[in-house]
Amino acid sequence: MEERSFIIRGVIVFTGLIMLFRVAYMQLFDESYRVKADAATIEKQVVQPSRGLIYDRNGKLLVFNQPIYDLYVTANLVKPDLDTVKLCRILKIDKETFRKNIQKDFKDVRFSRNVPFLFMDKIDPITYAQLQEVLHEFPGFNSKVRSVRGYQFPYAAHALGYISEVDQQVIESREGYERRDYYGVSGIEATYESYLRGEKGMEFQLKDNFGRKVGSYESGQRDASATSGVDLRTSIDIDLQGYAEQLLKDKIGGIVALEPATGEVLVLASSPSYHPQSLSVSSNRQKTFSSLQSDTLKPFFNRTIQAKYPPGSIFKPVLALIALQEGVITVDRFITCNGGYFYKSSRWGCHAAPGVRNITRAIQESCNTYFYTIYQDLVNEDGFEHPDLGLNHTAEYLNQFGLGTPLLIDLSQEQSGFIPNSDYYDDIYEDKGDWRSTYIISNAIGQGEIELTTLQMANLAAIIGNRGFYFRPHIVKGYSEPSIQLANEYLTPNG
Repeated sequence: MEERSFIIRGVIVFTGLIMLFRVAYMQLFDESYRVKADAATIEKQVVQPSRGLIYDRNGKLLVFNQPIYDLYVTANLVKPDLDTVKLCRILKIDKETFRKNIQKDFKDVRFSRNVPFLFMDKIDPITYAQLQEVLHEFPGFNSKVRSVRGYQFPYAAHALGYISEVDQQVIESREGYERRDYYGVSGIEATYESYLRGEKGMEFQLKDNFGRKVGSYESGQRDASATSGVDLRTSIDIDLQGYAEQLLKDKIGGIVALEPATGEVLVLASSPSYHPQSLSVSSNRQKTFSSLQSDTLKPFFNRTIQAKYPPGSIFKPVLALIALQEGVITVDRFITCNGGYFYKSSRWGCHAAPGVRNITRAIQESCNTYFYTIYQDLVNEDGFEHPDLGLNHTAEYLNQFGLGTPLLIDLSQEQSGFIPNSDYYDDIYEDKGDWRSTYIISNAIGQGEIELTTLQMANLAAIIGNRGFYFRPHIVKGYSEPSIQLANEYLTPNG
């Protein structure tokens, strides 16, 4: 009998020791239980910062922040007799959507009956105002506000850009981003994302066993305030920008206006365009985005920095400067025009009247014949049989003018334009080197294979206005934070 009693006591002690070790393991070594306990008692709330504002050169507000609301629900606080019909009517959803949004797999570690989860996002302010009046009738539901972009003017969409919610690729490739954060996708919003985004804050709230907030954790000592993003002052003149976009109405093309003395962009207008507000974060944004993306006129295509066009006669003064530098012409050299340029049986026409012209009159009257002649002299500087040397030399000069290479404006997706060299023509013609200056003579008047972006064309005018140099074009000219200075590369002359 005593032996049985000893065995029973031994089993009880052994079982107790196992339970004791198990509890010790759970509390001291197994992090998952501690995390779940903390999740049930402490709620960590990220405080989103206000994104920096964007102004035009005269201080007019272009981009501001406006509220949009998300609705969260804590499952164990929702009453069984919830008036789903009323809630669905306010939120403009059906019962099926309600069930889908509230029914979660609580075995999944992402969800807990005691922790709020997203029920519906991107609720507009009008719907939110209607909901807020009766929110007390729906225990377990609470709202959170986020800031999205609003736009004061219907202009400068390509320059300003837009923001979007981060995807998994952004989260993995950039530090500090989490699900439901926003980031700049294009335009100024993308280039100056690190300045505009600000820094997140953090708040810790205590909850009871029903998931209800009962106060601040440790009297708020662990809380951290959010830091707003830096405001930007652009070089855009929004009134001038609006006028340019009106000129482009129902047209395809671009307009760029630069301040030669600084490289500041006064106008960056591409057409067709879109109202920037149409891509502000909202419930119908995806539909709008898809419509713009499928538009055959490509409103997302920025024709000021992405499209490439033959520059035409604005190319002639640049060619004249190169010819003067190389000694091919002087201001006193006169060339006769007989209504066109002739070589053997070929004729290239000239819209200027026949006459004898020096460089001044040739530019004034845009005489094709004059520039055909000096281009041939430049390309043939090492002889008619070796146009590659002269062409490459001329191309080097053109590159110094910022042609055929990106100007590195503070916007993404800028194209380089195209300035052909001898390699290009060697590839075109089957026998390497089997081409002559007469094959490429249309380049002389900004036609042929030469292509420039609208920005490069405007920069050419700035170079002439500055008598031979230019400042790197840029759209942002200052910051609200005095310690932040404009990058030196925008303030140093080129050429």
